[in-house]
Amino acid sequence: QVQLVESGGGLVQAGGSLRLSCAASGRLFTINAMGWYRQAPGKQRELVAAITSHGSTNYADSVKGRFTISRDNAKSTVYLQMNSLKPEDTAVYYCNAAGGIKNYWGQGTQVTVSS
Repeated sequence: QVQLVESGGGLVQAGGSLRLSCAASGRLFTINAMGWYRQAPGKQRELVAAITSHGSTNYADSVKGRFTISRDNAKSTVYLQMNSLKPEDTAVYYCNAAGGIKNYWGQGTQVTVSS
């Protein structure tokens, strides 16, 4: 099992920045990639950014150039630096860890961007 705990959400004005953190614990050797997803009201959950165990990254087109995913292996933590935030970035953000056929999810953290 893998446990994920997110932090760092909140309310910010358009154009502002936030950094989300996801602390992982448990059987981390089973994990191949970690990422951030988001779900806005009435919409499906979507991938925002992901990073593999080798450091390769992948971003949704809507956040390219504004968001950066990174990881600190010593702290077993993944970060999502979000800059130039827009109202359409408002959503619950979820941390995800994937390994083989298993997916693990955090509890989610709310990000609200006011115009």
